[in-house]
Amino acid sequence: MSAPVPFVIGVAGGSGSGKTTVTRRVMETVGQAGVAVLNQDNYYRDQSDIPFESRLHTNYDHPAAFDWQLLREHVDALMAGVPIEMPEYDFTQHTRAAQTTRVMPGRVLVLEGFFALYDEALREKMDLKVFVDADADVRFIRRLLRDTQERGRTLESVIDQYLSFVRPMHLGFVEPTKRYADVIIPHGGMNEPALDMLAARIQGMGR
Repeated sequence: MSAPVPFVIGVAGGSGSGKTTVTRRVMETVGQAGVAVLNQDNYYRDQSDIPFESRLHTNYDHPAAFDWQLLREHVDALMAGVPIEMPEYDFTQHTRAAQTTRVMPGRVLVLEGFFALYDEALREKMDLKVFVDADADVRFIRRLLRDTQERGRTLESVIDQYLSFVRPMHLGFVEPTKRYADVIIPHGGMNEPALDMLAARIQGMGR
């Protein structure tokens, strides 16, 4: 007898909105062993074939920066009960890392990323589409802290990238996907009542 098809959740929202907090709540609700998580940040295109200096000009906030075909293949595999090797992305080298992370199928599959609701083929596979909404200034501060503390970026480079790419791309590509959401969580990952409602929805999931 084949394994049941997982309950697929898309968690979208701007950079620094609190998507990881929402995904963590899903894992707490279901149990970590029952959730397969695909982080869309790991599905940036491999850039090892182009010079490092050229990689610095990649617009990571545009849909074209992602390897959509690989992401679709991995979602299909996990839905079919097949483990996958999720790529890892090295943000210091601006390309895909040599190592991968094995992701086992679970009864819940979460696709987390600011473009999680962008691709129509992926949206059609989702049972629940979530958009995490947060004020722009809150998102910027979170991104600033993350990129300087975890990714070795300078303050100036983060601000420049935000003004040149992140903000216009968010308004042009991310924010419009809110209309596809079944659930919008205002005030980001700090909205406990909304997170509780989401947890209750997941606990009552079924086909």
